[in-house]
Amino acid sequence: MITVVGIGPGGNSNYLFETAKQAIDRADLIIGSSRQLEIVPMEKQAACVQLPRKLNDLEILLKEKATGSVVVLASGDPLTYGIGKWLSQRFSSDQLTILPGISSIHYLFNQLQLPMEDCLITSSHGKVPNFDLIFQLPKVALVTDKQIGPFQLALAAVERDQEATFYIGENLSYPDERIRKFSAKDVPDEDYQMNVVVIVNER
Repeated sequence: MITVVGIGPGGNSNYLFETAKQAIDRADLIIGSSRQLEIVPMEKQAACVQLPRKLNDLEILLKEKATGSVVVLASGDPLTYGIGKWLSQRFSSDQLTILPGISSIHYLFNQLQLPMEDCLITSSHGKVPNFDLIFQLPKVALVTDKQIGPFQLALAAVERDQEATFYIGENLSYPDERIRKFSAKDVPDEDYQMNVVVIVNER
């Protein structure tokens, strides 16, 4: 059985749910990035394996270990722009269990004390988002990458003469967490670290 464990935002084990801890304790094999594996208790470190660089290699590894109890660690919520979707397309429901965690998007909204029921959740990872749609909606949250990050999104807002407030959360739940608020025209052009952007559009 493969269990995908959402470990919450960042590497803070305080956000790890009890069911997730139990799955890790029972696992014969635990797969994750070096950052994710830091939350695994010392007594289970011998069961840890680094996440392969290529997803095809991960699929092969999981099929080789199909008879054991395998945990795949996922940052945040595995089904919010995480590895959960990819795994669910390759393994049946009787082979796969997904345990949700708190996504970085949910975490940021709660730090800001902003309601998110009117929010579109999307991403710029490896794709160009629909800028026209983003700036027509009241509220949008994005997980971004280095190509289209907070500054590029702000440029798109300015080009459309859209008054928008940008909340930028970096390294969320880590000791060096930083959350800042800007108007679109004031978002700085800089290197943003592991960030989530919440855009509130003025109508």
